[in-house]
Amino acid sequence: MSDRVIKTDVILIGAGIMSATLGTLLKELKPEWEIKVFEGLEKAGEESSNEWNNAGTGHSALCELNYTSEKSDGSIDIKKAININEQFHLSRQFWSYLVDRKLIQNPQDFIMPIPHMSMVQGSNNVNFLKKRYEALSKNLLFKGMEFTEDPKKLMEWFPLIMEGRTDNEPIAATKVEYGTDVNFGALTRMLIDHLESKGVEINYKHSVYDVKRTKEGLWQVKVNDLVGCKAKYYESKFVFLGAGGGSLELLQKSGIPEGKHIGGFPVSGLFMVCKNQEVVEKHHAKVYGKAKVGAPPMSVPHLDTRFIDNKKSLLFGPFAGFSPKFLKTGSNMDLISTVKPHNITTLLAAGVKEMALTKYLIQQVLLSKEQRMEELREFIPNAESDDWDIVVAGQRVQVIKDTEAGGKGTLQFGTEVVSAADGSIAALLGASPGASTAVHVMLQVMNKCFPQEMKAWEPKIKEMIPSYGKSLLENPDLYEKVFTSTSETLGLAKKEEVHS
Repeated sequence: MSDRVIKTDVILIGAGIMSATLGTLLKELKPEWEIKVFEGLEKAGEESSNEWNNAGTGHSALCELNYTSEKSDGSIDIKKAININEQFHLSRQFWSYLVDRKLIQNPQDFIMPIPHMSMVQGSNNVNFLKKRYEALSKNLLFKGMEFTEDPKKLMEWFPLIMEGRTDNEPIAATKVEYGTDVNFGALTRMLIDHLESKGVEINYKHSVYDVKRTKEGLWQVKVNDLVGCKAKYYESKFVFLGAGGGSLELLQKSGIPEGKHIGGFPVSGLFMVCKNQEVVEKHHAKVYGKAKVGAPPMSVPHLDTRFIDNKKSLLFGPFAGFSPKFLKTGSNMDLISTVKPHNITTLLAAGVKEMALTKYLIQQVLLSKEQRMEELREFIPNAESDDWDIVVAGQRVQVIKDTEAGGKGTLQFGTEVVSAADGSIAALLGASPGASTAVHVMLQVMNKCFPQEMKAWEPKIKEMIPSYGKSLLENPDLYEKVFTSTSETLGLAKKEEVHS
């Protein structure tokens, strides 16, 4: 080992949206703290945060049907939808604070207004969507939601989906005007550039190989400088593992008991992207459908207008795939390397439970382009193969752990924070809604890891995020205030246009 160990206050592993958000929050709260970021790739936001590696939806449950479930009595459970909506508003407020103070520029480069719609076919699904609409539309957070089964109205909302539709199957949709498209890659790069301007050391082409506790209670991080081909050692009181799929192995290397009995199941994604700009211009919305019976939540099909590099694009997907890699740029040994004596029974239990998922993934992997086109034609009847290409999106690692509700080897669909009891190290695991709720998740990290500081930080946090610690649903005036102000600061639709 090198004799020289570099000490710092905070180490962030991974230069994605999570590390960028946490670093920005901490720099506002504790500007004197020294922060170092380590990223194995050449640039920030190149893995899960990259604009081509995620759906780019500002997840606020306006259109995502998997956030509302039908209970046994036929009623619709909207608790998860409310939670995610409130969490996205925390992100909007923080981004607005940064724009207001000119800490980041040009919000139109990372967020754009776009209608969010849900679209279903078949009588049972239409009934579900109508009940969902009735449950949500009277809720303050979903005010302005519209529902229709009228083919003429549907033709106005999404002509590309309605043109050439010859079957008589019932079809219905909901629409919320004030949805968003978020370029998380662009936002990540803005935040990282801001951190660098504040003296944060960003180390690209630096891959973290080990994380271990010292006798003094610090965390020692072994980093391989991929350019200089040499190992470096850093020590810090606090380490955040925000390395996407790479976080699980580092969490295991840390040896903390909270990281045991946790495994990961990698799922890759494919999107179809339209290369005919005439077709692209015919659609202006994010339209989410309903996952097919037996399909996992991450398979919800959606037809998305996207804004990437200031150009309007149209994507459809996702199609799932399987790769043993935990990162798009990872190794085929990633999955095997995270199988440990403490989690092998958890993983085996998941394997038995999730046979349907395994079968689904095999079917998805074996799909030809024309079979994928047939799925696209359920959304766009007139879609032509020559107009569409396939893009490989990012890798997501679904968390597998033992839970009271699900028992041993339960597959988790969501975003999770795992932290040491003393708060000295935390890891971000999981997938959607992920980036959209990054501010909420990083506030969770701070509450777990800096409990002594949080009281002193609270006034500044409330300056950055006015609704911090409060429910927008229970404070209508506050909701209207933050909705209006963030809409104006971020260049989104004004209040009177969407909440009339």
